[in-house]
Amino acid sequence: MRDLGDGHHRAAVVGSGFGGLALAIRLQSAGIATTLFEARDKPGGRAYVYEDAGFTFDAGPTVITDPDCLRQLWALSGRDMADYVELLPVAPFYRLCWEDGTVFDYSDDQEAIDAQMRAINPRDVAGYRRLLAYSEDLYREGYERLGTVPFQSFWTMAKAAPTLLRLQGYKNVYGRVSEFIEDEKLRQAFSFHTLLVGGNPFSTSAIYSLIHALERKGRVWFARGGTGALIAAMARLFEELGGELRLSTPVERIETADGRATGVVAGGERMPFDSVASNADVMHTYRDLMAGSRRGGDKSRALGRKSYSMSLFVVYFGLSREHPDLKHHTVLFGPRYRELLADIFGTDGLSEDFSLYLHAPSVTDPGLAPPGCSTYYALSPVPHLGTADIDWETVGPLYRDRILRYLEERAIPGLRDDLVTVRHFTPFDFRDTLNAHQGSAFSVEPLLLQSAWFRPHNRDDVIDNLYLVGAGTHPGAGIPGVVSSAKATAGLMIEGAGV
Repeated sequence: MRDLGDGHHRAAVVGSGFGGLALAIRLQSAGIATTLFEARDKPGGRAYVYEDAGFTFDAGPTVITDPDCLRQLWALSGRDMADYVELLPVAPFYRLCWEDGTVFDYSDDQEAIDAQMRAINPRDVAGYRRLLAYSEDLYREGYERLGTVPFQSFWTMAKAAPTLLRLQGYKNVYGRVSEFIEDEKLRQAFSFHTLLVGGNPFSTSAIYSLIHALERKGRVWFARGGTGALIAAMARLFEELGGELRLSTPVERIETADGRATGVVAGGERMPFDSVASNADVMHTYRDLMAGSRRGGDKSRALGRKSYSMSLFVVYFGLSREHPDLKHHTVLFGPRYRELLADIFGTDGLSEDFSLYLHAPSVTDPGLAPPGCSTYYALSPVPHLGTADIDWETVGPLYRDRILRYLEERAIPGLRDDLVTVRHFTPFDFRDTLNAHQGSAFSVEPLLLQSAWFRPHNRDDVIDNLYLVGAGTHPGAGIPGVVSSAKATAGLMIEGAGV
């Protein structure tokens, strides 16, 4: 690491989610004196941690894939991530369950996958092999080659266009999967992954089918102590490198003058910086943090014309009993798939049915719950606030109870009798606590014409020392996505700083 003496380039990073932390670590490792601002009392952003009655609840992301992109952050300064946090393998990756009793354990065990598929539809065994090869091709081209390349010019996009056409990125994920897989349940099993980055598989570009190969190659992991333990390890690394982490210090304004970002106002204090990067919601960055500036007004109007990902309703609960028969990650498909997703992404209302993701981390790490107890959250994709005018203050408790009853019927017998603690997080909370535009959980929706160059750029097009990192910029949401965005943005910032 270079010496950070007086007069050295100084950068501000707004927001300490995975993207903000990864960017701050890269900048500090490169010798840029970096200050990381976080409005809340703990780092993490969407990866916040709640603790209640001896239970530990990860608020948001729980699926860790491509651990190498995280290990790189420690390797920059000759450190080993294993000295800071332990990653535990999750097997199977997911248990997928349908209401007729069909169960599919999705993992990297090819023989087990073949056997399960053969029992459902023998012809899909060969089809899956072709789908996996297609996904691996997407992974090489879309993730390894382009995932950390900032699309700052249309020329960059034009050079990638032949590859996108060859890989049929103009098709949607579900449609492309259906070209390989016949059985409807298996089509759902290999297309739902886009929901992990905020996309509807019936409209999200087929390029995002690379997620399947990403999971097969990097496998699925969980941090001992919860995802929050990984966040804490990243924060520790950043501070050991000499970075400054300022918690409970919301940034109120990004200041600009003469076409340059000049600093931030945070906690009522004006602080000058040579460059500023925002890990905050992209609309919040331009509309609120740059309110009154011409660039803030122009860009927020443009962002207002984009479509945004769905929101989420999350129920966190702790039980007085263990359920070792559950898997770490379970997807409970409801009676409808295409129709439910159409409701979530385009209907002004809340469906009577739902599909749920059930997270049971104490299956892997019992330390997240008191002895003999177990920790969970259940996640239901719901419309964002720009799509559906729902009063979540009133509807939230009722919807929570519906989810708990459904879980008791399908997955966790005796749930309500064993309930020790419960809380929920609604689209209002995404809007008010996380400043998410329209309560969107994943920022700009990952459509083909909202990806790569069409997505908000890693460096602002007008203010060349203002940068973005996180779900709202290239390449998009999910832990690998936002950590990759940090690599792309850090390259631009380091080049701009001349270090």
